[in-house]
Amino acid sequence: SALSGAASGARRRRTRCRRCQACTRSECGECHFCKDMKKFGGPGRMKQSCLLRQCTAPVLPHTAVCSACGEAGKEDTVDSEEEKFSLCLMECTICNEIIHPSCLKMGKAEGIINDEIPNCWECPKCHKEGKTSKVRAELYSTILYCTLADQRSHHREKLERFKRMCLLERRPESSSSSSSSSESDSESDSDNSLRGEQGGGSSPSSSSRLAPRSQVMKRSPPAVPSPPRPIQMERHLVRPPPACPEPSCLPLDCGSAHVITRDVWLRVFTYLSQTELCVCMRVCRTWSRWCCDKRLWTQIDLSRQRSITPPMLSGIIRRQPVSLNLGHTNISKKQLMWLINRLQGEELNVSGCAWPAVSALCQAVCPCLKLLDLSRVEDLKDTHLRELLLPPPDTRTAHGEGRAGRFQNLTELRLSGLDLSDSSSRLLVRYTPHLRRLDLSHCANVTDQTVLALTSPLSPLRDSLTHISLAGCSKLTEQSVLLLRRCPSLHTADLRCCQLLPPEAAQLLSFPPHTTSSSFSSSVDGTLLKNT
Repeated sequence: SALSGAASGARRRRTRCRRCQACTRSECGECHFCKDMKKFGGPGRMKQSCLLRQCTAPVLPHTAVCSACGEAGKEDTVDSEEEKFSLCLMECTICNEIIHPSCLKMGKAEGIINDEIPNCWECPKCHKEGKTSKVRAELYSTILYCTLADQRSHHREKLERFKRMCLLERRPESSSSSSSSSESDSESDSDNSLRGEQGGGSSPSSSSRLAPRSQVMKRSPPAVPSPPRPIQMERHLVRPPPACPEPSCLPLDCGSAHVITRDVWLRVFTYLSQTELCVCMRVCRTWSRWCCDKRLWTQIDLSRQRSITPPMLSGIIRRQPVSLNLGHTNISKKQLMWLINRLQGEELNVSGCAWPAVSALCQAVCPCLKLLDLSRVEDLKDTHLRELLLPPPDTRTAHGEGRAGRFQNLTELRLSGLDLSDSSSRLLVRYTPHLRRLDLSHCANVTDQTVLALTSPLSPLRDSLTHISLAGCSKLTEQSVLLLRRCPSLHTADLRCCQLLPPEAAQLLSFPPHTTSSSFSSSVDGTLLKNT
């Protein structure tokens, strides 16, 4: 097949297109792969699809990324065909390398594009070295085999249909015979008439007596088509909910129901860890469904996982967590975009991820999101933050940008360790007006101008901020402490490790007279301001 022509690495990466003729047809039931299947009575050891169902245009999975820049295909962001080609992922049939053509820094004419398989070519490096591929020739042989097999199957169906027609025509003539032999006589007459037509007009009875046994055509039973295959969903898609409501009790093998109901079992499951819940899911199908209840998975932590696989994505969507931690993972842009469009959670942590993957947030609107952690996202700068906070194009007014951004309902934003300047504070004031907690710790370029913008009379954050962290901001002075006095709801201001602030700077912060009481504590290495 087209998959077998490539190396084992490409065979693992490619998936079915689910659109070609081979993907939509049913099994033939005659090839050696079908005979090995358990549904046709085989042992099921080969684990291969039918020869007629081997995809002729296998595609790259959604988890594929460029080996040079680590990003997924970006052809959807441009319009021209030339730019789409330079930004799409191409897999070499010789070295199996997946890469953007623009990342190769070589001319398009130096490679050979395979028109039969999508996202497939002979890369310029292999072509320059004189290497060749056999995928094209083997693809042609596969298409030829499938065409011949279709013709043989069509001829066999025509022959069976002709035999059934002959049976229907000869059955009325044999109706005068006895009921015990009517069916056998009609079958023999139909076979003899078929042989008489082929033998030159001799009578059916004489033809059956004169013809040798080797020339007698044996009737074969009508071909029984294999049952239609159910619609296969993509690996990362979520299964639809069952048509029937969830059972309220656990059925037992004896036919009765367990004395403990579903609600009680769910209360027991709340005391188990997520690892223990996964073990319970292996007990039976009922427990497997119950243990996926979203009330048991309010928080899912996948931080520092080496890879995010499609089963993980499917499991996340099935459980619908309130808090999802993807910090320091290699999640791709397509994976994150797929998650965002299907999640209704309130907390998302993508700290430590790469900006090309986090940029998926720029193409979605998340009104349910309350907490967003962007701490130490690689290469995130002021321009990227502006692109992230700007409202979608359809919500902008005629005179400029609308006030409501993508994350207008955020109450906590963490921007620790980013290369941000004072201009980012104006974006926060304009597009996140409901922030209560803000983390700008260890942002080296943050100065007193940032605190001035956050606490200005026109800033909605002046009244909403209750917690702010400016620890490690080495450019802050005592002026920032005076500016923080403007916030009447401020409860905690973390100013530790600020080099230009003296330890006694906590005495400069005071709150409005209507505040009941205020006390302050300072640490040795800096200042931690509290209003209790």
